[in-house]
Amino acid sequence: MKRNKKRIVVALGGNALGNTPAQQLKQVRAAAGIIADLAGEGHELIIGHGNGPQVGIINSAMNYAAQCGPRTPYMPFAECGAMSQGFIGYHLQQALQQSLQRRGIGKTVVSVVTQVEVDPQDPAFLHPTKPIGNFYTREEAEQISAERGFTFVEDAGRGYRRVVPSPRPRRIVELGAIRKMVQSGLLVIAAGGGGIPVVEEDGELRGIDAVVDKDMSCSRLAVQMKADMLLILTAVDRVCIN
Repeated sequence: MKRNKKRIVVALGGNALGNTPAQQLKQVRAAAGIIADLAGEGHELIIGHGNGPQVGIINSAMNYAAQCGPRTPYMPFAECGAMSQGFIGYHLQQALQQSLQRRGIGKTVVSVVTQVEVDPQDPAFLHPTKPIGNFYTREEAEQISAERGFTFVEDAGRGYRRVVPSPRPRRIVELGAIRKMVQSGLLVIAAGGGGIPVVEEDGELRGIDAVVDKDMSCSRLAVQMKADMLLILTAVDRVCIN
């Protein structure tokens, strides 16, 4: 029986993709098979993904290089998020293209570096909660906080970590491009890591140090793309309530 064609947003959890490049390559191949099967049924697909472990690795490496290694320029967190979109998108594109080819499906896969606008007045900016980057001693955290104005919290007895806000997404900036790509038959990877959070100031967008929840961004993307379904693929075996 022929199934009705649907527009589906698939959200892949960052932790479900592994913690190293080798793990990620293995994990994305498993996910790619599922996604390719959906494409084979004729569905339009948009893939979102998390980036928690990946952006943490990038941020830690950049911080180490700036503070302890070759003293490279400091890399803002928004730019680290953009790097993670490219890194994960590359692996997903490769795995998906191979899975599609094995099934004889002539689709092209493309990744979109995606910005997500947030409200600068979002209450989340008053209460940063999302841990990112390295663990530091109290003395190190206090020194960095004094130098850069970062907020640190003690994390489960393991040291101090920087925390950033997690505002709600308002708008997918590249939505128009994503829509045109989907309409032209491309399989699109977008809103990676929840998107690069940006705010609008004097008619211009500016990246900020924050993390937008991936599921919220994928939900917003699904609504704005008038998707029929949102699938959330995680490393957890089943949905649990309470």
